[in-house]
Amino acid sequence: MAENAAPGLISELKLAVPWGHIAAKAWGSLQGPPVLCLHGWLDNANSFDRLIPLLLPDFYYVAMDFGGHGLSSHYSPGVPYNLQTFVSEIRRVVAGKKQSVYFSAVWGFSCTFPEMVDKLTLLDTLLFPLESNEMENLLTYKRRAIEHMLQIEASQEPSHVFSLKQLLQRLLKSNSHLSEECGELLLQRGTKKVNSPFLCLQPENSADYVSRELCAHSIRKLQAHVLFIKAVHGYFESRDNYSEEESVSFMIDMMKSTLKERFQFVEVPGNHCVHMCEPQHVASIISSFLQRTHTLPAQL
Repeated sequence: MAENAAPGLISELKLAVPWGHIAAKAWGSLQGPPVLCLHGWLDNANSFDRLIPLLLPDFYYVAMDFGGHGLSSHYSPGVPYNLQTFVSEIRRVVAGKKQSVYFSAVWGFSCTFPEMVDKLTLLDTLLFPLESNEMENLLTYKRRAIEHMLQIEASQEPSHVFSLKQLLQRLLKSNSHLSEECGELLLQRGTKKVNSPFLCLQPENSADYVSRELCAHSIRKLQAHVLFIKAVHGYFESRDNYSEEESVSFMIDMMKSTLKERFQFVEVPGNHCVHMCEPQHVASIISSFLQRTHTLPAQL
């Protein structure tokens, strides 16, 4: 076991895939119900190091690194990093077993393979459906994403090498919601040592957009019980962008009306990375949800 291993960690895992391997780490009881923990964009499995030790020990928690993140292999050249690719990757990991799943970011799997998900926890994350007046730009968005990916490939820029201190400064500058401790935690698994400096391993993202109609259809496909935890000062706090705020309201209202008693909404103090920076604010909520002990309060 590594010296800086998270409390309660029982193993590091590797799953062979055609482009290399998917890395993961596991906590809890091997005999317990499985809980798959999925990190956000440019994060990694270390996102859960401070949260999982606070959860019920009777479950088997597996936190995976998506391709190009953490210790997982990068995708083959030319393969985009987008929602569809991540969903395919999750399907390889679950390997036909019904899961109790909570997501940090990617929840499209629960809509695509609804029979395989028993519970879904959304940690300050939702889909962003386009407004009706934006739909005419959908193909433009997709075209722009493809052209951007090809431009990055053609540039053949050399790998960026920084000191660990420089990387931490860059990470915290672009992620004001991260504490220094949590930033260091992510860099432990998201960098590669090259002599004394460190190489920043950063995949190139290709954004996904959906229509409101597809978003509503996806929610209707869900079979899971869903818990949405929203941080007061998180990604979805009130902004100047009215369209974005309206889209979030649309998503929450749609889940309430469609899932009814299968949907629970909880607001907690903290920022977007509350599960990392202040895990005590969400640990008991998630544990109660996994146990299905009682109805959760609307606000703490």
